[in-house]
Amino acid sequence: MPSNEQRRQAAKQKLERQLQRREQQAKRRRTITAGVTIVAVVALVVGIFLFTRSGDDSDASPTAQGPKTTPGPCSYTETPEQQAAKQVDMPDDPDPTPAQGTVEVALETNQGTIPLTLDRAQAPCTVQSFQHLVESEFFDDTECHRLTTTEGLQVLQCGDPTASGSGGPGYSIKDEPPTDLAPAPEPYGQSGAVVYPRGTLAMAKSSQPNSGGSQFFMVYADSYLPPEYTVFGTIGEPGLQVLDKIAEGGVEPVMGPGDGKPVQPVHIERAVENS
Repeated sequence: MPSNEQRRQAAKQKLERQLQRREQQAKRRRTITAGVTIVAVVALVVGIFLFTRSGDDSDASPTAQGPKTTPGPCSYTETPEQQAAKQVDMPDDPDPTPAQGTVEVALETNQGTIPLTLDRAQAPCTVQSFQHLVESEFFDDTECHRLTTTEGLQVLQCGDPTASGSGGPGYSIKDEPPTDLAPAPEPYGQSGAVVYPRGTLAMAKSSQPNSGGSQFFMVYADSYLPPEYTVFGTIGEPGLQVLDKIAEGGVEPVMGPGDGKPVQPVHIERAVENS
């Protein structure tokens, strides 16, 4: 029979083997967790790229003279590679650009009215352009072509009269990125994302800088994106209730689960400025 010393030695060796196996299992779990985190971040980045494709990223050749720009500080720039979805002039570009006060706009849709407050102090050039498009009836009789309901990205995107995701006004706006948004929670924060809070009104853009035009998105639940998207206003509470109703109706997947056309079509009958 084994002695007490032999039994203690055997028990010690057994315990050491158990601890070694547990450490190996823990390492595998950490590896799997890291992989899941990487996949989540990559998925977020891919989702962001798809979300931002509001125009053609190809390097189309400009005219011999190059694209025309307005003479003021906003420098709205013609996009000769992108035919305007509706004919509209570039905005006036006074110097200085109004950078104080707010503009009240109402999107009258078949799902209900969505009141917007545009904030010149946040993004004077973007507000000036959006106000111009409203006054030019650019948004009238158009569809909101994209709804996302995935965790970390919950927005309704509008502003493309072609409802294809590639239409614009025939000019681009320089970026006026936000500087005061909080970091996104992990794992989204690892990619440098920030929180675009519920009620945010922001511009969509392609992956290229200064590529915003007429497409915009309305955030109905906190969303996590890089701090590249111009925030130029907020959505009134009645409008958020309309967005909640639209989101509850679900999505016809086009670009993946929870990303596509809203099941309940959203038709902007007209956009009007409220004095």
